[in-house]
Amino acid sequence: MKAITLLGSTGSIGTQTLDIVQQHPDKFRLVGIAAGNNVELLAQQVRQFRPEIVAICNEAKIGELRDAIADLDPQPIILAGDDGIVEVARYGDAEAVVTGIVGCAGLLPTLAAIEAGRDIALANKETLIAGGPVVLPLVEKHGVKLLPADSEHSAIFQCLQGVPEGGLRRILLTASGGAFRDWPVEDLPKVKVSDALKHPNWSMGRKITVDSATLMNKGLEVIEAHYLFGLDYDHIDIVIHPQSIIHSLIELQDTSMLAQLGWPDMRLPLLYALSWPERIYTDWEPLDLVKAGDLTFREPNHDKYPCMDLAYAAGRAGGTMTAVLNAANEQAVSLFLDERVGYLDIAQLIERVCDRHQTELIASPSLDDILTVDRWARAEVLRANETLHQTTVSLR
Repeated sequence: MKAITLLGSTGSIGTQTLDIVQQHPDKFRLVGIAAGNNVELLAQQVRQFRPEIVAICNEAKIGELRDAIADLDPQPIILAGDDGIVEVARYGDAEAVVTGIVGCAGLLPTLAAIEAGRDIALANKETLIAGGPVVLPLVEKHGVKLLPADSEHSAIFQCLQGVPEGGLRRILLTASGGAFRDWPVEDLPKVKVSDALKHPNWSMGRKITVDSATLMNKGLEVIEAHYLFGLDYDHIDIVIHPQSIIHSLIELQDTSMLAQLGWPDMRLPLLYALSWPERIYTDWEPLDLVKAGDLTFREPNHDKYPCMDLAYAAGRAGGTMTAVLNAANEQAVSLFLDERVGYLDIAQLIERVCDRHQTELIASPSLDDILTVDRWARAEVLRANETLHQTTVSLR
């Protein structure tokens, strides 16, 4: 039985991980969980899975959480705030930590788990995108495994099993195309938040669903693939695959291609990250190729998805630029979800901030450097948005 800790337990990744734990009580034991704000769901999870330690990021809600589970005996350790999340990440005898926290907020807990010798089931791509130059040396130092738990990188990882060193030639990341894959470019200025949140294939959180619509999600995955699998950016491509049945492909040196297929279900990559190198039987619906029907592919439209090109440029720049890209995207998407900027403003704001960082780029950053540029980029998006609005007003 593998002891695991779960960060981001009330989100999409977290609830699906707990579904796996519930279905396989002989395989997995929950040591600790951490969540953001949802006290009611977190309390239900504590009651059902009885972790030894629990944390809620919103410190104002720790009293509410204590009251909600006051009758439990024994009581878990109850913590709050960012420091509480970090404590959960490194607590106890957990062998693996599932990092389901959205955004750069997952970086410090992930580093704490690595330093504590835990294997990482990586569902938080921002950990590598922002912190890759720091995370990878730490993984090597502590001898832990970094196992991808999102669908695309899990697909690549699965295809690589048995491939000899040096055998990988190219990676193809498949993208659904998001909410606007069938929209003409000229209609994008009319996009509303509700439009961007209508993902055609996957059920995900609001931020990542918007990232899928802009294709920034795939751009971030290109950067993550670079860090995970060691290929340069000229050998990592994106292809639109509307059916989301092929989760990604690899091309080998002899031009053979391998793909991993399955229904769109995040539980499969999560289960593989937790059980690797084993394969655990499930009663989930097997893929029926006849039912799946045609599998189609097309090149992404660069005019429709400017965020994709911004991600490639940031990846090639390297150093702190990917942390700036990630933070700027998080802030810009947050403004869009709050209806403070338009959909097309997202890419414009990110590009402005990345351009301003070029002269300050640090090629080999420390953790402090990464955290500093993360804070700067978020503030710079707000400043850039004020300038953008002032320019728009003056033009009127």
